[in-house]
Amino acid sequence: MEEQHRTEPRVTYCYRHPDRETGISCARCDRPICPECMVPAAVGFQCPECVRTGSGTGHAPSASMPRTLAGGVIAADRRLITKILLGLNVAVFIAVLVAGDRLVNSLLLFGQAVAQPYGPVEGVAAGQWYRLLTSMFLHQEVWHVAMNMLGLWFLGPPLEAALGRLRYTALYLLSGLGGSALTFLVSAPGQASLGASGAIFGLFGATAVLMRRLNYDMRPILILLGINLVFTFTWQGISWQAHIGGLVTGALIAYAMVHAPREHRRLVQYGACAAMFVIVVAMCVVRTLQLTS
Repeated sequence: MEEQHRTEPRVTYCYRHPDRETGISCARCDRPICPECMVPAAVGFQCPECVRTGSGTGHAPSASMPRTLAGGVIAADRRLITKILLGLNVAVFIAVLVAGDRLVNSLLLFGQAVAQPYGPVEGVAAGQWYRLLTSMFLHQEVWHVAMNMLGLWFLGPPLEAALGRLRYTALYLLSGLGGSALTFLVSAPGQASLGASGAIFGLFGATAVLMRRLNYDMRPILILLGINLVFTFTWQGISWQAHIGGLVTGALIAYAMVHAPREHRRLVQYGACAAMFVIVVAMCVVRTLQLTS
C-alpha cells in the first residue's frame, strides 16, 4: 500500500520542443526551455519570446520596460546600489579613522548604558533608534570592513540584477535592521555591536533562495554559508544575533520577492517588506519596555 502514495518526479518538456525533457525554466515566464532555447540573461535563462518581446511575460509584446525576475526594471549598471553601499561603508570607516572613538560611540549599537560616569543614559532604549541603522555602516578594524565589503561585492551584484535596485535596497536595509533588532532584543543592555554583517548575512540568505528558485546548484553557497556560521559561533567577539537576524530576514524577504504570484507581485513584495519592518519595530518596543520599566 505504501507504493500507492509515492510521488513520482515531475518531468517537464520544452514548450517549443515537446519531445525534449528539461529542468530549466525561463526566469521571466517560468515556461520550461531546453538548451537550444535558453538565452543567457543577467540571472538565469530566458526563452526566445521573452527576449524578443521584452515584456516580462513572454506572451505578447508590451510597451513596458524589460523586468527582472522579481519584477524590477532592468538597469544599465546592475552594480550601482552595491557600489553605493560599499562606498558608504568605506566612507564611514575613513571617518572613524579620522574622528576616532567619539564618532564610534555616537553611531554604534547598544541597548542602554551610561556613556560616562554620572552622564546621561544612552542607547536604543533611551530613544536613540537611529543606532539600529548607523551601526550597520560602522567598522573599526581593517579586516572587519574588508571581509564585509568582500561579501557585499561577491553577493550583491547578482541579487541586484535579479531583484532590481529598489527591491535590492529594501532587502539590504531590512536585513541589517533585522540583525540589529535581534541584537538589541537578546543582548545585554550595554553590549555594543557594529558592522554590516547582519546585512551581508541577509544577502547570503537571499542568494540561497534565488539559487533555489532558478534550480542552480546550491552546494557552493551552502558551503560558504556553513563556513561563515561556524565562525559566527566559534570566533569570540562576533555578534551571532546580528548574523542570524540578518540571515532569516534576508531569506524571508527574498522568498516573497521571487515567489510572489505575478498578478499580486507588488502587493506581496511590499507587504512582506512592511511586515518585516513592523516586526523590527515590535522587537525594539518590547526590549525598550523591558529595559525602561
